[in-house]
Amino acid sequence: MRANRQPVTSVESPTSGHPLPQPLRPSPPGPRTTGGGAVAFEPVAAPPPTDLELPMGPRTRLYRFFEALPAAISFTAVGLVFVLPFVDAMLGAVYVLSIVGLMFVRAMFGAIDVARGFLRYRRSARVDWAARLTDLERALDGRPSLSHPRGGFCAADHAALVAKVSADPTSIMRPSTLLHAVVVAAFNEPYPVIADTIRTLLHTSTKPEQLLVFFAYEERGGPAMAETARRLEAEYGHRFGAFVLVEHPAGLPDEIAGKGANITYAGHRLAEWVRDEAIDPRRVIVTSLDCDNIPHESYFDCVAYEYATAPDRERLSFQPISLYITNIWDVPAPSRVVASANCFWNLTTTVRRLALRNFASHAQPLTALVEMGFWSKRTIVEDGHQYWRSWFHFDGDYRVVPIHVPIFQDAVQAGTFRATMIAQFKQLSRWSYGASDVPYVGVRVFAPAARAPFWPGVLRFFSLLEGHVSLASISIIIAIGGWIPFVVATQTGQASSLVERMPMTVGIVQQIGMIGLIVSIVVFNALLPPRPIHVPRERRVTMWLQWLLYPLTLLVFNSSTALYSQWCLLTGRYRERFDVTEKMAGGRSN
Repeated sequence: MRANRQPVTSVESPTSGHPLPQPLRPSPPGPRTTGGGAVAFEPVAAPPPTDLELPMGPRTRLYRFFEALPAAISFTAVGLVFVLPFVDAMLGAVYVLSIVGLMFVRAMFGAIDVARGFLRYRRSARVDWAARLTDLERALDGRPSLSHPRGGFCAADHAALVAKVSADPTSIMRPSTLLHAVVVAAFNEPYPVIADTIRTLLHTSTKPEQLLVFFAYEERGGPAMAETARRLEAEYGHRFGAFVLVEHPAGLPDEIAGKGANITYAGHRLAEWVRDEAIDPRRVIVTSLDCDNIPHESYFDCVAYEYATAPDRERLSFQPISLYITNIWDVPAPSRVVASANCFWNLTTTVRRLALRNFASHAQPLTALVEMGFWSKRTIVEDGHQYWRSWFHFDGDYRVVPIHVPIFQDAVQAGTFRATMIAQFKQLSRWSYGASDVPYVGVRVFAPAARAPFWPGVLRFFSLLEGHVSLASISIIIAIGGWIPFVVATQTGQASSLVERMPMTVGIVQQIGMIGLIVSIVVFNALLPPRPIHVPRERRVTMWLQWLLYPLTLLVFNSSTALYSQWCLLTGRYRERFDVTEKMAGGRSN
């Protein structure tokens, strides 16, 4: 394999003069013979279907209806807290209590699922996935497994799989033939942050020769970013199977400048490189990483295990657990609380198959990515949107496989407290703009010529809509809902025993709900890395006191950012700029 080789096929952008990657030419499936007699493979790729992309410019009336729907429901849900007590105080009280009761039940189930997700993570992280891949290799060769510990996560399933492979070697792919393409996206981050990520790739349980690193950096990052890229190539490029620099030109047409456009540009380069190197694209699994991501040492082996053993592997994606704890000891308390909530959600979704979606870093086969034109170039939330893009491309025959080992990420940290809070708000605003998927899904599910299965699509649509409405409105309703009916009823003479007890009732439910938060606190403290030497011992006390900020933080950040994003969609003020979260060379990098 020739490392650092640059793709040779390009054209120029009619507007910028920069080279644009060419889409792979359609070719018959299977092998082709090169001039030297070697067998090569070409991805089977028609031009990417245009109906997978998000619209730019004017929308149809139906699309505008679905764009306005999340905001209409969210603002109505909050408004009813104020309106219903004037109509009937009892009706207002019942409305609030129904929501509080529903959220209490969900909080209890959430606490259980956080604990389940954490236990699966701990058990999976202790597994020697490289040894399990060796078991499969030896079974393919008709040899017995080597001696190593047989217990642990899904041990019985693994033993059954080894027996199956011994009986039918054609049932899986050979794991040793797999390659991991790692697309690392960067904008203008400092060298120490990016170098940390590249170094950790060298120290996973997967051989560096099986890792193809495509460093996707922005021309908008300027000369400093280009120099960082060259420095990374000089220091680390020779240690991987390939290390290719891909500069994403600024100002390309038909895209929003951001991560999605950047990694898609790099994805086309990757596809060309694979073709030029005569590599079977079915052997290549693509993982997208932010430049501050630290994969668990077993991550690539765990993905290879799931991919090699799945019969429908080309219609799968693989979702690790995103844990925002790398620099957790260094960030302010509100950022720690937000990071913990993100950790809880990611642990929870790994045990909820219907709720599991693509988020942050994830892996997908190269063949599928080529077929669908990689990621969206027109959204600031390409990770979550990739689930819907894939689901509709495969007409509903698509699912996300949980990878119960983490990819560690940084919590938001931007120097001063004020700058960090602004950066935190921008990050959550970008994430909550995932509400833009509601119209994308709605018009495809309810279209007369929809190809995806209708009822599974309807179920997913309402789950998506409910999630964004709850994120925007529930914290506000719980925070103020207990008092509004009480105040209105006492002023209008509609007071009843139920209404008079509303503030106390809601308070009691919230206190009981603290049981769920306590479970989450215990899990979070178990996730914490060791306290760095430069962090004072007193910080451990604030790690406990920070939970007093939990309700306020969710209210200020989650609800406000979600309402803001939905308001942008309602009013047609589309977000077409990717606000990059500032990354610092903090305690872990120094």
